Amino acid sequence: MFPKLWFLGAGGVMRNLNGKRIVVGITGGIAAYKTIEFIRLLRKSNAEVRVVLTAAAAEFVTPLTLQAISGNPVAQSLLDPQAELAMGHIELAKWADAIIIAPASADFIARFTVGMANDLLSTVCLASAAPIFLAPAMNQQMFSQAVTRQNLKSLAERGVKLIGPNSGFQACGDVGAGRMSEPAEIYAALCEALFLRQDLLGIKVAITAGPTREAIDPVRYISNHSSGKMGFAIAQAFADRGAEVTLISGPVNLAAPDKVNRINVVSARQMWQQSMKSAVENHIFIGCAAVADYRVAEVSEQKIKKTDDNDELTLNLIKNPDIIADVAHLTENRPFVVGFAAETQNVEQYAKDKLQRKNLDLICANDVVGGSVFGAEQNTLHLFWQNGEKVLPTDTKKALAKSLVQEIIELYRK
Repeated sequence: MFPKLWFLGAGGVMRNLNGKRIVVGITGGIAAYKTIEFIRLLRKSNAEVRVVLTAAAAEFVTPLTLQAISGNPVAQSLLDPQAELAMGHIELAKWADAIIIAPASADFIARFTVGMANDLLSTVCLASAAPIFLAPAMNQQMFSQAVTRQNLKSLAERGVKLIGPNSGFQACGDVGAGRMSEPAEIYAALCEALFLRQDLLGIKVAITAGPTREAIDPVRYISNHSSGKMGFAIAQAFADRGAEVTLISGPVNLAAPDKVNRINVVSARQMWQQSMKSAVENHIFIGCAAVADYRVAEVSEQKIKKTDDNDELTLNLIKNPDIIADVAHLTENRPFVVGFAAETQNVEQYAKDKLQRKNLDLICANDVVGGSVFGAEQNTLHLFWQNGEKVLPTDTKKALAKSLVQEIIELYRK
């Protein structure tokens, strides 16, 4: 479950960060020279590193040095047309698994606190769903100012992780708090945050995702527009926190999430069979799939031919099993049950009705008018549970999945 550890001299350890994509932001300050060693540690542990350099930071460390150490071109300008063609600010923000600013100057901290996006680094931070880490570095008097302490407190309350600072002798000759943490300390804090949030170890989760296909004949079927992206993102978010995840997927064009047991199905009845088996073996069951409500009563063994004298074709449809309701009404080994409601009108009313009628613990509703959800990269969810509700605002499905997992876990643990 945990990555391989390597010794890092003098009692430290180095983790294998293979596959982790780290954006390192460098702001203006004499401590910027230390960041070169921090990047070296990241590269030695097989992380992919992209460096974002502010104009002031370029006065202390050169882009050429950072390019050589990181193995990638250094990004500097928000308005660089060549950067926009390849790794622009939005692409860089989506690319990152983590963003760490070292050193983080008092100026950057102040601008980040109020949400400014007037340079590349602040824009990347504002546009990213990745965890953000700050390693503050400044004169001890600047650090002790009430406004600086309030800015850091505000950022911490918003989920930004703070590393340091240390106390000691400073370049200006002062002694006190404000020295940037040492590269090995920053590296260790980053690794701990990336790998030790395995708070869902022992939790088993089953998730359905994607559409189902109901055959008409050997070449035709009834289906819907579901891409499976939301369900796959939820599966990955649970797995990232250490949960044991079973993903029951209809036919989609998506790669299996990392560390997730994927079971492929086609029809609603196949999904029902796998769901009923998995439900009693898991603590949480999430019905995110867009399951066909009806299927053809009699599937033709041969392709149905079009004839010149028949302008209409009548199909006799019968109901499919109601997967989420059947799981929610289990009397033995019933899991915590989460349903989804994709509606085109009266979203809140229909969602609340479905919550009660199907005996769900939580329902996640969204408005799919105009096809704005199916296949899209973003979503918005309105959560309803007994005596409670919450809106998860529009965001990428990956980011939304992380927020949803947290809400599910909090309700489950109650």
